Amino acid sequence: MKESGTVLNILGESIYPGESREAAFNIAKLHTQTPVDVPVIIERSKKPGPTILFTAGIHGDEVNGVEIVRQLIAKGINKPKKGTIICIPVINIFGFINMNRSFPDGRDLNRVFPGVKSGSLASRVANQLITEILPHIDFVLDFHTGGALRFNAPQIRIAKGNPDYDAMAKVFGAPFIVYTKNISRSFRNTCNQMGKPILLYEGGKSLHIDANVTNTGVNGAKRVLHHFGMLRSNFKVSKPKKEPLYVKESKWIRATFSGMFKSTTHIEKLVEKGEVLGHITDPYGKFNHFVKAPNAGYIININDAPLIYQGDALFHISIEHDK
Repeated sequence: MKESGTVLNILGESIYPGESREAAFNIAKLHTQTPVDVPVIIERSKKPGPTILFTAGIHGDEVNGVEIVRQLIAKGINKPKKGTIICIPVINIFGFINMNRSFPDGRDLNRVFPGVKSGSLASRVANQLITEILPHIDFVLDFHTGGALRFNAPQIRIAKGNPDYDAMAKVFGAPFIVYTKNISRSFRNTCNQMGKPILLYEGGKSLHIDANVTNTGVNGAKRVLHHFGMLRSNFKVSKPKKEPLYVKESKWIRATFSGMFKSTTHIEKLVEKGEVLGHITDPYGKFNHFVKAPNAGYIININDAPLIYQGDALFHISIEHDK
């Protein structure tokens, strides 16, 4: 990784080693012509070192991730022993304000990268992030949350076949490391194409803050900073409670009927083939269908919705996993 011991010119600011600055990531103006600027918190050590980026809120309703980055700032974890730490707690500020996943133009920001300078609102934000911030970065931690009432077990998502990513995912120390393909036009895929290493953390569900999920995220961030020699000595680094489980293959268990749904299992549980995970009923007490595990595996996502339709994803279960 490059050394960041010289002036950092970013978002119109010139920031020298040892300085702290809150730069403005200019998104757009409201209909009232009121500007909307997303704060970008930049902390630089006098000692040269890597530049780490913490991001959250690419989806406006994923509050768990926002809370993790907020804690990193509030506790001073983002003040590095060496190098530079940049925090963007809320990228999709419009969605965050409106408690909505998408941008006002209806687009999913995480499907328009690398964006276009003269494109839609979401595309312009993506382009600005890629052109003005990412070139300065050596390593990215991007915090996400399960959507649509689906609760994710704390997990790091990476693509298969990269030993460096495997090693860094293990350093982070989430309970699960889930292998998933890079999605076209996502932030993660674009970072990979630009040669910027990135770990994507998922945990919890939208519009909800879960203490275990946020604690896992904060502790993982501290482990990564410690790994790069950037965590100050007044912060302790805890070991993960257990070795991460590598989920090499997984599948969704989908509803075969519509109705009222209730899970009877819990997140992170190792279940046996044929074990009852929940049941689907009707409002009239005439129907009761048991949802069973199609194979032995760990439950890494549970749908918390009380009403579901045929075909809805209910549980995410591992098929192939090891330590």
